[in-house]
Amino acid sequence: MMIAVFNNKGGVGKTTSAVNLCAALAGKREKALLVDLDGQASASLHLGHNRHSELPTAADVLVHNADIRQAIVETEIPHLSLLPGSRTLANFDLEMAGRLAREQILKKRLAPVLPDYDWIVLDCPPALSLLTLNALVASDQYLVPVTPGYLALEGLAGLLKEIERIQQELETPGDLLGIVPTMVDYRNRLTGEVLEMLRQHFGKLVTQTEIRINVRLAEASSFGQSIFDYDKKCQGALNYQALAKEVKKRCRARKTVAA
Repeated sequence: MMIAVFNNKGGVGKTTSAVNLCAALAGKREKALLVDLDGQASASLHLGHNRHSELPTAADVLVHNADIRQAIVETEIPHLSLLPGSRTLANFDLEMAGRLAREQILKKRLAPVLPDYDWIVLDCPPALSLLTLNALVASDQYLVPVTPGYLALEGLAGLLKEIERIQQELETPGDLLGIVPTMVDYRNRLTGEVLEMLRQHFGKLVTQTEIRINVRLAEASSFGQSIFDYDKKCQGALNYQALAKEVKKRCRARKTVAA
């Protein structure tokens, strides 16, 4: 199962969610791959990868057709691999401007390793760019992290409509797996009100799991660790463990319906 984690707005916990969800999905019987498609390579740094490494990156795989198996690196988390990001991914739209079927590039490059993993999580850039379109085309489902604020709620409906339009135009099979409330802080009196509006409007598309605001999540990223390695008993770790269980349940339900 390939899941894209996307929001065209930055600062919503997108990369934090992609990294820690992927870490939670990786287990003794399930192998996971995190694909860092963000030009800032934040997900790679979050897992302790050296951004100045001379090893090939996602940019080399996508733009120059480098061998994806040589670009994938193992992380310190058992059963979790990483296709590192690169700052040169910021030039992907320009590099691919003249290519045919440019929305299919990521799907084609990932094809050789699909049988190797039970879960592939794509950390998308915070924009509806060509790279994001590639992720939507390649993925089976996508998750949208959203913070409980009025402006975020206002922009979410427009974002989902735009994604639906793009998917119809490109004939992509992936659909919305869930909207994930992130950075939830009930000390803010508006949080509960906004979340209630979110659930009323989008119903079961909103995950039951809420990612509470937790300083340990920020600390973990600065130490190049997943939240489970940094503090597996903190609120953030419990939330992402619960999200992984809910994601698995939703994926099983989608498979049952499809069958």
